[in-house]
Amino acid sequence: MAEKLRLMTVHAHPDDESSKGAATLVRYVTEGHEVMVVTCTGGEAGSILNPAMERPEIAENIAAVRRQEMAAAAEILGVQHRWLGFVDSGLPEGDPLPPLPEGCFALVDLEVSTEALVRVVREFRPHVMVTYDENGGYPHPDHIRCHEVSMAAFDAAGDPERFPTAGEPWQPKKLYYSHGFSRAKMTTFHEELIARGIESPYGEWLANWDASRPDVMERVTTRVRCEEHFEARDAALTAHATQIDPNSRWFAVPLDVQREVWPTEEYELVRSLVDATLPEDDLFAGVYEKVTV
Repeated sequence: MAEKLRLMTVHAHPDDESSKGAATLVRYVTEGHEVMVVTCTGGEAGSILNPAMERPEIAENIAAVRRQEMAAAAEILGVQHRWLGFVDSGLPEGDPLPPLPEGCFALVDLEVSTEALVRVVREFRPHVMVTYDENGGYPHPDHIRCHEVSMAAFDAAGDPERFPTAGEPWQPKKLYYSHGFSRAKMTTFHEELIARGIESPYGEWLANWDASRPDVMERVTTRVRCEEHFEARDAALTAHATQIDPNSRWFAVPLDVQREVWPTEEYELVRSLVDATLPEDDLFAGVYEKVTV
């Protein structure tokens, strides 16, 4: 490695950075690169998903608790962190769906939220950005908005005519979508657990999987080996104690099994201003030769 490079990942809520590509972040930090996580909202509307944290004092102070959890996770991962400062939109439920709350992230004018992210991009000057796909990974309004803001900021950050008071222009070289669980990955884990005589939590999930839905692995261009850092990923996940139950299916597959049968995290290259030969095994592929620190 000739140069220290910079990677930025953009997420909707605290905990998303630990459940989507966290081991990759630790790999690049360990290799000497700089990594920044940007969190668009404070996660104020998130439900408490860990029964051990179902306490009145937690619910009453959920915004502050989630900030503390994010700080702990960032320290475990070794990353820098920025809040964009927008308000969690919540996940609307019902038929018909209720309107989103006034002033929430998903309803903020796209130019306003894009400028906020452009400021951070121009400050940190990432060579590579990672965000969600057009579906947000899943159809939460904040995840979809995170995608829209990230795409707009990638295009605007290097343009001196866009947001001229938001810092010196900087153009990232590559942009990826992160891809998490797929049917192929789940099937691999399920079959390996059964073969080893370990109960699998994925049988019912796989049985109910919509076979007409394409697997995200069909879109993957880049698989980053990061199995040495799965333990740090899990530690960062459990730091988000209001959201992650340590007894949940997140941790059903032993780490040695994961390292053996699926040692990578997956990404889709969607924008590149450098030569890219696909498939890849490195988010910085092609950037090393073009780097401008």
